[in-house]
Amino acid sequence: MSINITGTTQLTGLLGSPVAHSISPMMHNEAFRLLNLDYVYLCFDVDTTTLKTAVDGMKAMGVRGFNCTMPDKNMMCELADELSPAAKMIGAVNTVVNDNGRFIGHNTDGIGYMRAVQDAGFDIIGKNMTLLGAGGAATAVCVQAALDGVASINVFSIKDRFFERAQRMVDNINANTNCKAALYELAEAAALKQSIENSTILTNATSVGMAPDTDNCIITDESVFREDLIVSDVIYNPRETKLLKSAKAHGCKTFNGLYMLLYQGAEAFKIWTGEEMPVQAVKSKFFS
Repeated sequence: MSINITGTTQLTGLLGSPVAHSISPMMHNEAFRLLNLDYVYLCFDVDTTTLKTAVDGMKAMGVRGFNCTMPDKNMMCELADELSPAAKMIGAVNTVVNDNGRFIGHNTDGIGYMRAVQDAGFDIIGKNMTLLGAGGAATAVCVQAALDGVASINVFSIKDRFFERAQRMVDNINANTNCKAALYELAEAAALKQSIENSTILTNATSVGMAPDTDNCIITDESVFREDLIVSDVIYNPRETKLLKSAKAHGCKTFNGLYMLLYQGAEAFKIWTGEEMPVQAVKSKFFS
């Protein structure tokens, strides 16, 4: 892949730590090349101790925009000049666009997830969801699913530093959408089992099962799996987590987080360039 850098090339990129493993540069630079756009995408290892300095520098340089990943997503809300409605509800930013010198923060993670659901061939609008986790990915999925018209979402989380924020999110969803949301502790096994029984889709939005801890599984009672249940995982490394293997063995339909990554990037691409990412070409080259 060759990139022709010119005096007018517009800079986009990724801020986070670590970022060396990211496939976002390959995905975006290939899309720029295919559409003959004068942009480039680079990775910058920036954590919360240096984020403000980096953002100030990017604003001074007039960069077109950038993505944020962990651990910078929440802090970016404070540094953006303006937030999209979804970013405000989620309390996290993963995409920033330079709008005539003002940095507008967006969150495309939830959009990426909902497009991945469609890509996998499922329709969950008007259906019930059980969501595991209350961190950044879970919040994005929950808010976007509610905005898109999922009927109810039961969120299950350990009682950690995210739990109080999750309660505010649930209250916000109930106040501002037609979705009925509720928050439970993950340890409430009976409530979790009943929720899954009443759900069309079970989504793991925690890091449980992610490499290198691939032997871990957030669901320990496999009796909750049934053939008409959709089971998804936002994790894409490994491609098939222990959760997805167990669900598949019980006849469930499953999909991982790889296309969520693709489609959140496609939405960011459109925000920066005004163009649709050539998703099929990018998918076949990097996601097959």
